[in-house]
Order: sequence, then C-alpha cells, then structure tokens
Amino acid sequence: MQLTAAQTMITILAVALGAMATRFTPFLLFPEKKEPPKFVAYLGKALPPAMMGLLVVYCLKGVSVINKPHGIPELIAIAVIVALHIWKKNVLLSIGVGTVLYMVLVQAVFC
Repeated sequence: MQLTAAQTMITILAVALGAMATRFTPFLLFPEKKEPPKFVAYLGKALPPAMMGLLVVYCLKGVSVINKPHGIPELIAIAVIVALHIWKKNVLLSIGVGTVLYMVLVQAVFC
C-alpha cells in the first residue's frame, strides 16, 4: 500500500505531535517549582529497580540449566555486571561491558 503525499504528511504530523505530547506533558503537569505528589515521587524511586528486575527475569526466562552450557555464560555476565556496577557505579558501563562479555562468551567460548 502506498500513501499519498498528504497521507504521509498527516502521518508524520500525528507521530510528531504524539511524541511531543508525551515529552511535554510531565513538565506541564509537574512544574519545576511545584512539589510533585508523593505517589509520583514514590513511583520515580520504585519503578527503575522494578524495571531492571523485570528485564533480568525476562532475559533469563529461556535459560536452561539442564542443557549445555547450563546457564554459565549468563551467570558469568551477571556476576561481572554486578561487580562492575558495585565498583564503578556506572549503569552504562556495567550494561555495556556485560553485553559485550556475554556475546563473546556465547559466540566464542561456549559455542
């Protein structure tokens, strides 16, 4: 299906407005000078760790400890991520190094 020029412009405009609305709405609802509601502050503190836990569970759901490599690459990568994060306290570095290490382990070591 091919879109006309007008349909393409309308689609681009709708996507741009939707993106702008989701980016600007929090600043309109919670101005910098005004204290956010306690529930919103709680969510701001509780959701990031909860999402990280959810991602870890999601990533490990298909790991089999019965079949080779018995989850060893995942365990090594998680241990390195945790140790590196405790040492450097840099999320981007921890995730980046852990991802690269995991890919090397599954593609070169435990292949």
